[in-house]
Amino acid sequence: MSATAAILGKVGLPLPLKEIAARHWDAIVVGAGHNGLACATYLARAGQRVLVLESRERVGGACTVEEPFPGVRMSPCAYLAGLLHPLVIEELGLPSRGFTWTPAVNGLFVPFLDGSSIQLWDDDARCEEEVRRFSPRDIEGWRAMNDVVRRLRDKLRPAGGVLSDNPSAGGRDLWIGDAPTQEQLEDLLQGDAEAHHLLLSWSMAEFVERYLVDERLQAAYLGQGVIGTNASPFDAGTASIRFHHSSGRLGGMPGMWGYVKGGMGMVSFYFCDAAREAGAVVATGVNVAQILPGEGVLLEGGERITARVVVSNADPIRTLRMLDSGADPAWAARVRSVPIEGCTVKLNVLLRELPNFTARPGVDEPHHYGQINAPLTKAEWKAGYAAARAGSFPEQLWCELYFQSVHDETVAPAGLHTMSVFAQYVPYKFASGSWEERRSEAKALALRSIGRYCSNLQDAVVDAQVMGPPDIEQKVGLTGGHIFQGECLPAYMWSKRLAARTPMKGVYLCGACTHPGGSVIGINGRNAAMAVLRDLDGEVARKV
Repeated sequence: MSATAAILGKVGLPLPLKEIAARHWDAIVVGAGHNGLACATYLARAGQRVLVLESRERVGGACTVEEPFPGVRMSPCAYLAGLLHPLVIEELGLPSRGFTWTPAVNGLFVPFLDGSSIQLWDDDARCEEEVRRFSPRDIEGWRAMNDVVRRLRDKLRPAGGVLSDNPSAGGRDLWIGDAPTQEQLEDLLQGDAEAHHLLLSWSMAEFVERYLVDERLQAAYLGQGVIGTNASPFDAGTASIRFHHSSGRLGGMPGMWGYVKGGMGMVSFYFCDAAREAGAVVATGVNVAQILPGEGVLLEGGERITARVVVSNADPIRTLRMLDSGADPAWAARVRSVPIEGCTVKLNVLLRELPNFTARPGVDEPHHYGQINAPLTKAEWKAGYAAARAGSFPEQLWCELYFQSVHDETVAPAGLHTMSVFAQYVPYKFASGSWEERRSEAKALALRSIGRYCSNLQDAVVDAQVMGPPDIEQKVGLTGGHIFQGECLPAYMWSKRLAARTPMKGVYLCGACTHPGGSVIGINGRNAAMAVLRDLDGEVARKV
Protein backbone atom coordinates (compact mmCIF):
# COMPACT_ATOMS: atom_id res chain seq x y z
CA MET A 1 0.00 0.00 0.00
CA SER A 2 1.32 3.43 -0.91
CA ALA A 3 2.01 5.49 2.21
CA THR A 4 1.31 8.66 0.25
CA ALA A 5 -1.94 7.31 -1.19
CA ALA A 6 -3.14 6.34 2.28
CA ILE A 7 -3.34 10.06 3.12
CA LEU A 8 -4.33 11.17 -0.42
CA GLY A 9 -1.03 13.00 -0.82
CA LYS A 10 -1.46 15.26 2.20
CA VAL A 11 2.05 14.72 3.56
CA GLY A 12 2.12 17.99 5.51
CA LEU A 13 5.27 19.15 7.30
CA PRO A 14 7.57 16.25 8.24
CA LEU A 15 9.68 18.64 10.35
CA PRO A 16 9.11 22.09 11.83
CA LEU A 17 9.93 24.83 9.29
CA LYS A 18 12.59 26.21 11.63
CA GLU A 19 14.37 22.86 11.56
CA ILE A 20 14.02 22.54 7.80
CA ALA A 21 15.47 26.02 7.34
CA ALA A 22 18.36 25.25 9.70
CA ARG A 23 19.57 22.40 7.51
CA HIS A 24 21.74 22.86 4.44
CA TRP A 25 20.34 21.19 1.37
CA ASP A 26 22.08 20.24 -1.86
CA ALA A 27 18.92 20.73 -3.93
CA ILE A 28 15.48 22.22 -3.43
CA VAL A 29 12.67 21.17 -5.77
CA VAL A 30 9.91 23.77 -5.93
CA GLY A 31 6.61 22.02 -6.64
CA ALA A 32 5.59 18.42 -5.93
CA GLY A 33 4.00 17.63 -9.26
CA HIS A 34 4.90 14.23 -10.73
CA ASN A 35 7.96 15.58 -12.57
CA GLY A 36 9.25 17.36 -9.47
CA LEU A 37 8.90 14.18 -7.42
CA ALA A 38 10.63 12.12 -10.12
CA CYS A 39 13.49 14.64 -10.23
CA ALA A 40 13.80 14.56 -6.44
CA THR A 41 13.99 10.77 -6.45
CA TYR A 42 16.86 10.64 -8.93
CA LEU A 43 18.78 13.37 -7.11
CA ALA A 44 18.30 11.75 -3.71
CA ARG A 45 19.37 8.36 -5.04
CA ALA A 46 22.58 10.01 -6.26
CA GLY A 47 23.35 11.04 -2.70
CA GLN A 48 22.04 14.61 -2.80
CA ARG A 49 20.25 16.08 0.21
CA VAL A 50 16.91 16.99 -1.39
CA LEU A 51 13.99 19.07 -0.13
CA VAL A 52 10.69 19.26 -2.05
CA LEU A 53 8.43 22.21 -1.24
CA GLU A 54 4.78 22.24 -2.35
CA SER A 55 2.48 25.20 -1.78
CA ARG A 56 -0.74 23.17 -1.89
CA GLU A 57 -1.93 20.75 0.78
CA ARG A 58 -1.32 17.61 -1.28
CA VAL A 59 1.32 16.39 -3.71
CA GLY A 60 0.71 15.65 -7.40
CA GLY A 61 -0.23 19.00 -8.90
CA ALA A 62 -2.47 18.33 -11.90
CA CYS A 63 -1.94 14.57 -11.43
CA THR A 64 -3.33 13.78 -8.00
CA VAL A 65 -6.35 12.14 -6.35
CA GLU A 66 -9.04 14.09 -4.53
CA GLU A 67 -12.52 13.41 -3.17
CA PRO A 68 -14.76 15.84 -5.07
CA PHE A 69 -17.89 14.05 -3.85
CA PRO A 70 -18.32 11.91 -0.69
CA GLY A 71 -16.77 8.49 -1.20
CA VAL A 72 -15.60 9.32 -4.74
CA ARG A 73 -11.95 9.51 -5.73
CA MET A 74 -10.98 11.32 -8.92
CA SER A 75 -8.02 13.11 -10.43
CA PRO A 76 -9.03 16.75 -11.02
CA CYS A 77 -7.08 17.12 -14.28
CA ALA A 78 -5.02 14.13 -15.48
CA TYR A 79 -7.24 11.21 -16.49
CA LEU A 80 -5.36 8.58 -18.51
CA ALA A 81 -1.83 7.22 -18.69
CA GLY A 82 -0.21 6.86 -22.09
CA LEU A 83 2.99 8.85 -22.27
CA LEU A 84 4.37 7.79 -18.87
CA HIS A 85 7.92 6.76 -19.73
CA PRO A 86 8.79 3.05 -19.36
CA LEU A 87 12.31 3.91 -18.14
CA VAL A 88 10.94 5.96 -15.24
CA ILE A 89 8.40 3.22 -14.42
CA GLU A 90 11.24 0.69 -14.26
CA GLU A 91 13.83 2.80 -12.44
CA LEU A 92 11.40 4.06 -9.80
CA GLY A 93 10.01 0.57 -9.29
CA LEU A 94 6.36 1.45 -9.89
CA PRO A 95 5.09 -2.13 -10.45
CA SER A 96 6.48 -3.24 -7.09
CA ARG A 97 4.74 -0.27 -5.48
CA GLY A 98 1.36 -1.38 -6.81
CA PHE A 99 1.20 0.42 -10.18
CA THR A 100 -1.24 -1.40 -12.44
CA TRP A 101 -3.10 -0.11 -15.44
CA THR A 102 -5.82 -1.28 -17.79
CA PRO A 103 -5.11 -0.58 -21.47
CA ALA A 104 -8.00 1.23 -23.15
CA VAL A 105 -8.04 -1.27 -26.02
CA ASN A 106 -11.62 -0.29 -26.86
CA GLY A 107 -10.12 2.88 -28.27
CA LEU A 108 -12.20 5.87 -29.27
CA PHE A 109 -15.96 5.79 -29.78
CA VAL A 110 -17.54 8.62 -31.77
CA PRO A 111 -21.33 8.92 -32.26
CA PHE A 112 -22.88 11.26 -34.83
CA LEU A 113 -26.15 13.15 -34.94
CA ASP A 114 -27.34 11.21 -37.99
CA GLY A 115 -27.45 8.05 -35.86
CA SER A 116 -24.23 6.55 -37.20
CA SER A 117 -21.16 5.88 -35.05
CA ILE A 118 -17.69 4.41 -35.17
CA GLN A 119 -15.52 2.62 -32.63
CA LEU A 120 -11.85 3.17 -33.44
CA TRP A 121 -10.43 0.16 -31.59
CA ASP A 122 -6.80 0.13 -30.45
CA ASP A 123 -6.45 -3.12 -32.34
CA ASP A 124 -5.60 -2.70 -36.01
CA ALA A 125 -7.63 -5.67 -37.27
CA ARG A 126 -10.79 -4.75 -35.34
CA CYS A 127 -10.45 -1.09 -36.22
CA GLU A 128 -9.97 -1.84 -39.90
CA GLU A 129 -13.11 -3.96 -39.85
CA GLU A 130 -15.01 -1.06 -38.25
CA VAL A 131 -13.70 1.47 -40.79
CA ARG A 132 -14.61 -0.88 -43.64
CA ARG A 133 -18.17 -1.07 -42.34
CA PHE A 134 -18.36 2.68 -41.77
CA SER A 135 -16.62 3.99 -44.90
CA PRO A 136 -15.20 1.29 -47.24
CA ARG A 137 -13.54 3.83 -49.52
CA ASP A 138 -11.36 5.04 -46.62
CA ILE A 139 -9.60 1.77 -45.83
CA GLU A 140 -6.42 2.47 -47.78
CA GLY A 141 -6.23 6.06 -46.56
CA TRP A 142 -6.81 4.97 -42.97
CA ARG A 143 -3.95 2.48 -43.25
CA ALA A 144 -1.65 5.14 -44.72
CA MET A 145 -2.60 7.63 -41.99
CA ASN A 146 -1.73 5.14 -39.26
CA ASP A 147 1.45 4.15 -41.04
CA VAL A 148 2.92 7.66 -41.07
CA VAL A 149 2.26 7.95 -37.32
CA ARG A 150 3.97 4.59 -36.82
CA ARG A 151 6.97 5.53 -38.96
CA LEU A 152 7.47 8.82 -37.14
CA ARG A 153 7.18 7.19 -33.71
CA ASP A 154 9.71 4.53 -34.72
CA LYS A 155 12.13 7.23 -35.87
CA LEU A 156 11.89 9.38 -32.76
CA ARG A 157 11.16 6.77 -30.10
CA PRO A 158 12.25 3.40 -31.52
CA ALA A 159 11.10 0.26 -29.71
CA GLY A 160 13.94 -0.79 -27.44
CA GLY A 161 15.64 2.53 -28.27
CA VAL A 162 19.09 3.28 -26.93
CA LEU A 163 18.65 4.78 -23.47
CA SER A 164 21.24 7.48 -24.00
CA ASP A 165 21.43 11.14 -23.05
CA ASN A 166 23.58 11.84 -26.11
CA PRO A 167 21.55 13.58 -28.88
CA SER A 168 23.86 12.06 -31.51
CA ALA A 169 23.40 8.47 -30.39
CA GLY A 170 21.86 6.43 -33.18
CA GLY A 171 18.55 4.68 -32.50
CA ARG A 172 18.02 6.42 -29.19
CA ASP A 173 14.74 7.44 -27.60
CA LEU A 174 14.79 11.18 -28.30
CA TRP A 175 12.69 11.93 -25.23
CA ILE A 176 15.67 11.05 -23.03
CA GLY A 177 18.25 13.74 -22.33
CA ASP A 178 18.71 16.99 -24.22
CA ALA A 179 16.33 17.62 -27.12
CA PRO A 180 17.63 17.06 -30.65
CA THR A 181 18.24 20.18 -32.72
CA GLN A 182 16.12 21.11 -35.72
CA GLU A 183 18.97 19.99 -37.97
CA GLN A 184 19.13 16.59 -36.27
CA LEU A 185 15.39 16.14 -36.71
CA GLU A 186 15.63 17.14 -40.38
CA ASP A 187 18.41 14.59 -40.93
CA LEU A 188 16.45 11.88 -39.16
CA LEU A 189 13.32 12.49 -41.26
CA GLN A 190 15.12 12.98 -44.56
CA GLY A 191 13.32 11.09 -47.31
CA ASP A 192 9.99 10.88 -45.46
CA ALA A 193 8.11 14.05 -46.38
CA GLU A 194 4.87 12.86 -44.77
CA ALA A 195 6.52 12.24 -41.39
CA HIS A 196 8.24 15.61 -41.66
CA HIS A 197 4.94 17.40 -42.29
CA LEU A 198 3.18 15.51 -39.52
CA LEU A 199 5.79 16.55 -36.97
CA LEU A 200 6.41 20.11 -38.09
CA SER A 201 3.79 21.69 -40.31
CA TRP A 202 0.43 20.05 -41.08
CA SER A 203 -2.75 21.25 -39.44
CA MET A 204 -4.94 18.46 -38.12
CA ALA A 205 -7.47 19.25 -40.84
CA GLU A 206 -4.78 18.87 -43.53
CA PHE A 207 -3.71 15.59 -41.97
CA VAL A 208 -7.14 13.93 -41.95
CA GLU A 209 -8.17 15.40 -45.31
CA ARG A 210 -5.02 14.03 -46.93
CA TYR A 211 -5.88 10.46 -45.98
CA LEU A 212 -9.65 10.28 -45.38
CA VAL A 213 -12.67 11.11 -47.56
CA ASP A 214 -15.71 10.64 -45.30
CA GLU A 215 -16.34 13.89 -43.41
CA ARG A 216 -17.66 12.04 -40.38
CA LEU A 217 -14.47 9.98 -40.17
CA GLN A 218 -12.42 13.17 -40.51
CA ALA A 219 -14.49 14.75 -37.72
CA ALA A 220 -13.90 11.71 -35.51
CA TYR A 221 -10.18 12.48 -35.47
CA LEU A 222 -10.10 16.31 -35.49
CA GLY A 223 -10.18 16.75 -31.73
CA GLN A 224 -7.05 14.63 -31.33
CA GLY A 225 -5.05 17.46 -32.89
CA VAL A 226 -5.96 20.17 -30.39
CA ILE A 227 -5.99 18.45 -26.98
CA GLY A 228 -5.12 21.17 -24.46
CA THR A 229 -4.01 23.42 -27.32
CA ASN A 230 -5.26 26.95 -27.84
CA ALA A 231 -5.39 26.57 -31.61
CA SER A 232 -7.93 25.50 -34.20
CA PRO A 233 -7.56 22.13 -35.97
CA PHE A 234 -7.21 24.28 -39.09
CA ASP A 235 -4.07 25.96 -37.71
CA ALA A 236 -0.63 24.88 -38.90
CA GLY A 237 1.18 22.43 -36.65
CA THR A 238 -1.83 20.95 -34.85
CA ALA A 239 -1.28 17.52 -36.42
CA SER A 240 1.85 17.30 -34.26
CA ILE A 241 -0.41 17.35 -31.18
CA ARG A 242 -2.07 14.19 -32.50
CA PHE A 243 1.37 12.64 -32.97
CA HIS A 244 2.59 13.68 -29.52
CA HIS A 245 -0.33 11.86 -27.91
CA SER A 246 0.30 8.81 -30.10
CA SER A 247 3.99 8.52 -29.34
CA GLY A 248 3.85 6.64 -26.04
CA ARG A 249 5.19 3.12 -25.48
CA LEU A 250 3.57 2.34 -22.15
CA GLY A 251 3.66 -1.40 -21.46
CA GLY A 252 5.35 -1.98 -24.81
CA MET A 253 2.09 -1.06 -26.56
CA PRO A 254 2.77 1.76 -29.06
CA GLY A 255 0.31 4.65 -28.79
CA MET A 256 -1.80 2.93 -26.13
CA TRP A 257 -3.53 4.79 -23.30
CA GLY A 258 -5.06 3.31 -20.21
CA TYR A 259 -6.56 3.60 -16.74
CA VAL A 260 -4.32 3.53 -13.66
CA LYS A 261 -5.86 1.60 -10.77
CA GLY A 262 -6.89 4.08 -8.09
CA GLY A 263 -6.77 7.01 -10.51
CA MET A 264 -4.00 8.89 -12.32
CA GLY A 265 -2.86 10.61 -9.13
CA MET A 266 -1.52 7.27 -7.94
CA VAL A 267 1.44 7.86 -10.29
CA SER A 268 2.42 10.95 -8.30
CA PHE A 269 1.82 9.14 -5.02
CA TYR A 270 4.15 6.31 -6.09
CA PHE A 271 6.76 8.88 -7.14
CA CYS A 272 6.43 10.54 -3.74
CA ASP A 273 6.94 7.20 -2.00
CA ALA A 274 10.07 6.63 -4.09
CA ALA A 275 11.42 10.11 -3.33
CA ARG A 276 10.93 9.76 0.42
CA GLU A 277 12.41 6.25 0.46
CA ALA A 278 15.48 7.65 -1.33
CA GLY A 279 15.89 10.19 1.47
CA ALA A 280 14.21 13.27 0.02
CA VAL A 281 12.14 15.36 2.42
CA VAL A 282 8.74 16.35 0.99
CA ALA A 283 6.77 19.16 2.63
CA THR A 284 3.36 20.48 1.61
CA GLY A 285 1.63 23.74 2.50
CA VAL A 286 4.90 25.67 2.14
CA ASN A 287 4.92 28.73 -0.14
CA VAL A 288 8.15 29.76 -1.84
CA ALA A 289 8.23 33.54 -2.29
CA GLN A 290 11.56 33.84 -4.08
CA ILE A 291 14.19 31.72 -5.77
CA LEU A 292 17.69 32.97 -4.96
CA PRO A 293 20.07 31.71 -7.69
CA GLY A 294 23.04 29.90 -6.21
CA GLU A 295 21.72 30.41 -2.69
CA GLY A 296 18.37 28.67 -2.24
CA VAL A 297 14.87 30.00 -1.62
CA LEU A 298 13.03 32.50 0.54
CA LEU A 299 9.68 31.38 1.95
CA GLU A 300 6.60 33.59 2.28
CA GLY A 301 7.02 33.46 6.05
CA GLY A 302 10.50 34.95 5.75
CA GLU A 303 12.48 31.75 6.30
CA ARG A 304 15.56 31.37 4.12
CA ILE A 305 16.56 27.84 3.07
CA THR A 306 19.97 27.38 1.51
CA ALA A 307 20.88 25.09 -1.39
CA ARG A 308 23.26 25.42 -4.30
CA VAL A 309 20.66 23.99 -6.70
CA VAL A 310 16.97 24.93 -7.10
CA VAL A 311 14.85 22.91 -9.54
CA SER A 312 11.48 24.44 -10.38
CA ASN A 313 8.57 22.18 -11.19
CA ALA A 314 6.39 25.31 -11.32
CA ASP A 315 5.40 26.63 -14.73
CA PRO A 316 7.89 29.06 -16.30
CA ILE A 317 5.85 32.21 -15.61
CA ARG A 318 5.53 31.35 -11.94
CA THR A 319 9.24 30.50 -11.89
CA LEU A 320 10.01 33.85 -13.48
CA ARG A 321 7.91 35.58 -10.84
CA MET A 322 9.81 33.79 -8.07
CA LEU A 323 13.14 34.74 -9.62
CA ASP A 324 12.11 38.39 -9.80
CA SER A 325 15.16 40.56 -10.52
CA GLY A 326 17.37 37.47 -10.44
CA ALA A 327 16.14 36.33 -13.86
CA ASP A 328 18.33 36.62 -16.93
CA PRO A 329 16.61 39.21 -19.22
CA ALA A 330 16.98 37.19 -22.43
CA TRP A 331 15.68 34.03 -20.76
CA ALA A 332 12.80 35.99 -19.26
CA ALA A 333 11.86 37.29 -22.71
CA ARG A 334 11.87 33.76 -24.10
CA VAL A 335 9.64 32.53 -21.27
CA ARG A 336 7.15 35.32 -21.94
CA SER A 337 7.10 34.49 -25.67
CA VAL A 338 5.52 31.07 -25.09
CA PRO A 339 1.68 31.20 -25.20
CA ILE A 340 0.29 29.94 -21.89
CA GLU A 341 -3.42 30.81 -21.91
CA GLY A 342 -5.56 27.71 -21.51
CA CYS A 343 -8.77 26.96 -23.41
CA THR A 344 -10.08 23.84 -21.70
CA VAL A 345 -12.85 23.26 -19.20
CA LYS A 346 -12.76 20.16 -17.00
CA LEU A 347 -15.78 18.47 -15.47
CA ASN A 348 -15.66 15.74 -12.86
CA VAL A 349 -19.10 14.18 -12.93
CA LEU A 350 -20.85 11.68 -10.69
CA LEU A 351 -23.45 9.55 -12.48
CA ARG A 352 -26.18 7.17 -11.37
CA GLU A 353 -25.78 5.36 -14.69
CA LEU A 354 -23.50 5.61 -17.72
CA PRO A 355 -24.61 7.69 -20.74
CA ASN A 356 -26.93 5.91 -23.15
CA PHE A 357 -25.79 6.90 -26.65
CA THR A 358 -28.63 6.80 -29.13
CA ALA A 359 -26.32 5.62 -31.93
CA ARG A 360 -25.44 2.51 -29.89
CA PRO A 361 -27.95 2.09 -27.05
CA GLY A 362 -27.07 0.63 -23.68
CA VAL A 363 -25.48 1.69 -20.40
CA ASP A 364 -22.76 -0.98 -20.20
CA GLU A 365 -21.41 -1.30 -23.71
CA PRO A 366 -17.90 -1.80 -25.16
CA HIS A 367 -17.55 1.92 -25.90
CA HIS A 368 -17.90 2.81 -22.21
CA TYR A 369 -14.58 1.01 -21.60
CA GLY A 370 -12.63 3.25 -23.95
CA GLN A 371 -12.66 6.99 -24.65
CA ILE A 372 -15.71 8.72 -26.11
CA ASN A 373 -15.85 11.92 -28.14
CA ALA A 374 -18.81 14.24 -28.60
CA PRO A 375 -17.66 15.51 -32.01
CA LEU A 376 -18.05 18.81 -33.81
CA THR A 377 -18.53 19.53 -37.48
CA LYS A 378 -15.84 21.57 -39.21
CA ALA A 379 -18.09 24.61 -39.10
CA GLU A 380 -18.64 24.12 -35.36
CA TRP A 381 -14.90 23.80 -34.79
CA LYS A 382 -14.22 27.10 -36.55
CA ALA A 383 -17.09 28.94 -34.88
CA GLY A 384 -16.24 27.54 -31.43
CA TYR A 385 -12.62 28.58 -31.59
CA ALA A 386 -13.53 32.06 -32.84
CA ALA A 387 -16.12 32.49 -30.06
CA ALA A 388 -13.68 31.54 -27.31
CA ARG A 389 -11.00 33.84 -28.71
CA ALA A 390 -13.57 36.63 -28.65
CA GLY A 391 -14.32 35.97 -24.97
CA SER A 392 -17.60 34.08 -25.17
CA PHE A 393 -18.89 30.52 -25.02
CA PRO A 394 -19.40 28.63 -28.29
CA GLU A 395 -22.72 27.03 -29.12
CA GLN A 396 -21.18 23.55 -28.71
CA LEU A 397 -18.10 22.12 -27.04
CA TRP A 398 -15.93 19.27 -28.25
CA CYS A 399 -15.86 16.83 -25.33
CA GLU A 400 -13.78 13.80 -24.55
CA LEU A 401 -15.13 11.42 -21.90
CA TYR A 402 -13.52 8.83 -19.65
CA PHE A 403 -15.16 6.46 -17.16
CA GLN A 404 -12.62 5.34 -14.54
CA SER A 405 -15.29 3.52 -12.53
CA VAL A 406 -15.96 0.86 -15.19
CA HIS A 407 -12.35 -0.30 -14.84
CA ASP A 408 -11.90 0.35 -11.13
CA GLU A 409 -14.78 -0.13 -8.69
CA THR A 410 -12.71 1.35 -5.84
CA VAL A 411 -13.18 4.95 -7.02
CA ALA A 412 -16.96 5.29 -6.47
CA PRO A 413 -19.71 3.83 -4.25
CA ALA A 414 -21.60 0.83 -5.62
CA GLY A 415 -24.17 1.79 -8.23
CA LEU A 416 -22.49 5.09 -9.14
CA HIS A 417 -20.04 5.99 -11.89
CA THR A 418 -17.43 8.66 -12.50
CA MET A 419 -17.23 10.58 -15.76
CA SER A 420 -14.25 12.81 -16.50
CA VAL A 421 -14.92 15.40 -19.19
CA PHE A 422 -12.21 17.28 -21.05
CA ALA A 423 -13.73 19.97 -23.27
CA GLN A 424 -12.81 22.99 -25.38
CA TYR A 425 -12.87 25.79 -26.40
CA VAL A 426 -13.66 28.18 -23.57
CA PRO A 427 -12.17 31.61 -22.88
CA TYR A 428 -9.74 32.29 -20.05
CA LYS A 429 -11.39 35.68 -19.67
CA PHE A 430 -14.89 36.61 -20.79
CA ALA A 431 -15.79 39.72 -22.74
CA SER A 432 -18.67 39.98 -20.27
CA GLY A 433 -18.84 38.40 -16.84
CA SER A 434 -16.44 36.19 -14.90
CA TRP A 435 -15.93 32.46 -14.39
CA GLU A 436 -17.41 32.76 -10.95
CA GLU A 437 -20.58 34.14 -12.53
CA ARG A 438 -20.65 31.85 -15.56
CA ARG A 439 -19.43 28.49 -14.23
CA SER A 440 -22.95 27.05 -14.13
CA GLU A 441 -23.37 28.11 -17.74
CA ALA A 442 -20.19 26.19 -18.62
CA LYS A 443 -21.57 23.10 -16.88
CA ALA A 444 -24.86 23.32 -18.77
CA LEU A 445 -23.06 23.85 -22.08
CA ALA A 446 -20.77 20.84 -21.63
CA LEU A 447 -23.57 18.53 -20.56
CA ARG A 448 -25.77 19.79 -23.41
CA SER A 449 -22.95 19.19 -25.91
CA ILE A 450 -22.66 15.59 -24.72
CA GLY A 451 -26.38 15.18 -24.16
CA ARG A 452 -27.33 15.75 -27.78
CA TYR A 453 -25.84 12.29 -28.44
CA CYS A 454 -27.50 10.63 -25.41
CA SER A 455 -31.01 9.78 -24.24
CA ASN A 456 -30.46 9.83 -20.47
CA LEU A 457 -27.69 12.24 -19.47
CA GLN A 458 -29.83 14.86 -17.78
CA ASP A 459 -31.35 12.33 -15.40
CA ALA A 460 -28.09 10.40 -14.95
CA VAL A 461 -26.07 13.29 -13.47
CA VAL A 462 -25.90 13.31 -9.66
CA ASP A 463 -23.35 16.10 -9.29
CA ALA A 464 -20.61 17.84 -11.27
CA GLN A 465 -17.48 19.83 -10.48
CA VAL A 466 -16.53 22.43 -13.14
CA MET A 467 -13.11 24.00 -13.64
CA GLY A 468 -12.41 26.64 -16.27
CA PRO A 469 -8.87 27.89 -17.03
CA PRO A 470 -8.76 30.37 -14.08
CA ASP A 471 -10.02 27.62 -11.74
CA ILE A 472 -7.27 25.27 -12.94
CA GLU A 473 -4.79 28.12 -12.48
CA GLN A 474 -5.90 28.72 -8.90
CA LYS A 475 -6.40 25.08 -7.90
CA VAL A 476 -3.35 23.51 -9.54
CA GLY A 477 -1.09 26.55 -9.88
CA LEU A 478 -0.79 26.43 -13.67
CA THR A 479 -0.56 29.94 -15.13
CA GLY A 480 -3.37 30.61 -17.58
CA GLY A 481 -4.88 27.24 -16.68
CA HIS A 482 -2.69 25.75 -19.43
CA ILE A 483 -2.34 22.04 -18.70
CA PHE A 484 1.02 21.72 -20.51
CA GLN A 485 2.77 24.75 -18.94
CA GLY A 486 2.72 26.40 -22.37
CA GLU A 487 1.83 25.43 -25.93
CA CYS A 488 3.14 22.18 -27.42
CA LEU A 489 2.89 23.27 -31.06
CA PRO A 490 6.02 22.75 -33.23
CA ALA A 491 7.30 26.30 -32.61
CA TYR A 492 7.64 25.41 -28.90
CA MET A 493 8.83 21.79 -29.01
CA TRP A 494 12.06 19.82 -29.20
CA SER A 495 15.08 22.15 -29.04
CA LYS A 496 12.68 25.12 -29.11
CA ARG A 497 11.17 24.05 -25.80
CA LEU A 498 12.64 25.46 -22.61
CA ALA A 499 15.68 23.51 -21.45
CA ALA A 500 16.19 22.04 -17.98
CA ARG A 501 19.24 24.27 -17.59
CA THR A 502 18.71 28.01 -17.23
CA PRO A 503 21.24 30.87 -17.41
CA MET A 504 20.76 31.54 -13.68
CA LYS A 505 23.32 29.97 -11.39
CA GLY A 506 22.09 26.67 -9.98
CA VAL A 507 18.53 27.11 -11.31
CA TYR A 508 16.84 24.37 -13.36
CA LEU A 509 13.37 23.54 -14.70
CA CYS A 510 11.80 20.06 -14.62
CA GLY A 511 8.11 20.56 -15.52
CA ALA A 512 6.01 20.11 -18.65
CA CYS A 513 7.51 23.34 -20.04
CA THR A 514 10.70 21.34 -20.71
CA HIS A 515 11.48 18.64 -23.27
CA PRO A 516 9.68 16.43 -24.26
CA GLY A 517 6.56 18.46 -23.38
CA GLY A 518 3.25 18.06 -21.64
CA SER A 519 1.25 15.15 -20.20
CA VAL A 520 2.12 12.73 -17.40
CA ILE A 521 5.52 11.58 -18.66
CA GLY A 522 8.01 11.71 -15.79
CA ILE A 523 11.04 11.77 -18.10
CA ASN A 524 11.08 15.59 -17.82
CA GLY A 525 11.96 15.16 -14.15
CA ARG A 526 14.60 12.56 -14.91
CA ASN A 527 16.14 14.71 -17.65
CA ALA A 528 16.44 17.63 -15.21
CA ALA A 529 18.02 15.45 -12.52
CA MET A 530 20.58 14.10 -14.97
CA ALA A 531 21.44 17.65 -16.07
CA VAL A 532 21.97 18.68 -12.44
CA LEU A 533 24.15 15.66 -11.70
CA ARG A 534 26.27 16.14 -14.83
CA ASP A 535 26.81 19.78 -13.93
CA LEU A 536 27.76 18.87 -10.36
CA ASP A 537 30.20 16.25 -11.65
CA GLY A 538 31.72 18.87 -13.94
CA GLU A 539 31.99 21.25 -11.02
CA VAL A 540 33.89 18.64 -9.02
CA ALA A 541 36.12 17.86 -12.00
CA ARG A 542 36.96 21.54 -12.47
CA LYS A 543 37.91 21.86 -8.81
CA VAL A 544 40.20 18.82 -9.09
